[in-house]
Amino acid sequence: MRRLWVFAGAVALGLATFEVVMRPSASDRVRLALVFALMGGAAAAAAWWIPKRARRSRSIRRTVALLTLAAPVIVAVGLGAAAGQMFLSPHDLGLTLVVLVFGLAAGVAFAFAVAGPWTEDLARIATVAEQVASGDFSARTTVRRADEVGRLAEAVDRMARSLEEAERKRREDEQARRRFLVAVGHDLRTPLASIRAALEGIADGVVDDPVRMVDVMTRDVAALSRLVDDLFLLARIDSGDLRFEPVDVDLREVADEAMELLSPLAARRSVTLRLEADRAVVVPAGPDAVGRVVRNLVDNAIRHAPPGSEVVVAVADGDDGPSVVVRDSGPGFAAAFVDRAFERFTRSDDARSRDTGGAGLGLAIAKGFVEALGGEVWARPGPGGEVGFRLPGDAGSEASNR
Repeated sequence: MRRLWVFAGAVALGLATFEVVMRPSASDRVRLALVFALMGGAAAAAAWWIPKRARRSRSIRRTVALLTLAAPVIVAVGLGAAAGQMFLSPHDLGLTLVVLVFGLAAGVAFAFAVAGPWTEDLARIATVAEQVASGDFSARTTVRRADEVGRLAEAVDRMARSLEEAERKRREDEQARRRFLVAVGHDLRTPLASIRAALEGIADGVVDDPVRMVDVMTRDVAALSRLVDDLFLLARIDSGDLRFEPVDVDLREVADEAMELLSPLAARRSVTLRLEADRAVVVPAGPDAVGRVVRNLVDNAIRHAPPGSEVVVAVADGDDGPSVVVRDSGPGFAAAFVDRAFERFTRSDDARSRDTGGAGLGLAIAKGFVEALGGEVWARPGPGGEVGFRLPGDAGSEASNR
């Protein structure tokens, strides 16, 4: 209906123009109205038929050529009708038709030339879409245009990049899941095998010192309990289910307590612990969480520090906020490992046993706690190990929202 009104308006506009320019007689008005009505009807029919034909067409070139032909054909219909109404002489009509035929041929050639780049670019977009659908997310259209075809190509490329990134993340997650299962299996299997062997030995009566075997089993059970507790804690960190009651925490006091708790481990490894703190550094945070973070960082440094060296715990309140930095004189993190230092079940030295190097969860838990408190944690590449964290002055308000 809208198209009919548009063409009716075009006919009325043409008649009005003819009235102003030519000042026709009454009979001329009738004749011209018939010509314009015929041309408007032809245009309306073309506007109705060509879009339907275009949807079924397998070539945009043919569609463009059809559109190019439509306008001259409508003009030719009008000229024929005008000649029938004696607006044009036969000689003038023949000459005009010859010019129209030439214009039609030139228009078709021009249409094919113009439509060529469109069809090539659309074919390229279709090819890339098929490649992406088949799993090749690296395919790109390389089409650069400012029109709708260019925006379509950009959308397809953007989709391919998003799918490629999602696939890369999926592979990384799959590898992490496999490492996780392997690490958990190892950390569970070793103490369970030790407990089983001890129980079988006691049951068979081949153990000379059952009390010592019970002590060994007790340590293995404690190790299993710690691992299960850490896994449960990581699950809570991943789910965001950490709640802290913010209170004023003195980082210097927390660091001193952590060093006191870990002093037996340091003594067994001939490592000296030293605290660097000029004054109290108080932040609103969860004391248990901050204490666990400091203990994990110091424990990690002790395990990697060489015998006879020292581990330094530096507490400061700098311009960027309160921070705790733990340093040791060991080999430190390799530059390629720094980005993975806080991933779970990762160790800088794969040759290190889990009895001496831990299960690889300490730094991951420390990162989870620090981020839950609204802070940041970092590691520096060696030589010399350096791990630290920084808390905002309003860490308590951050934590209370979690």
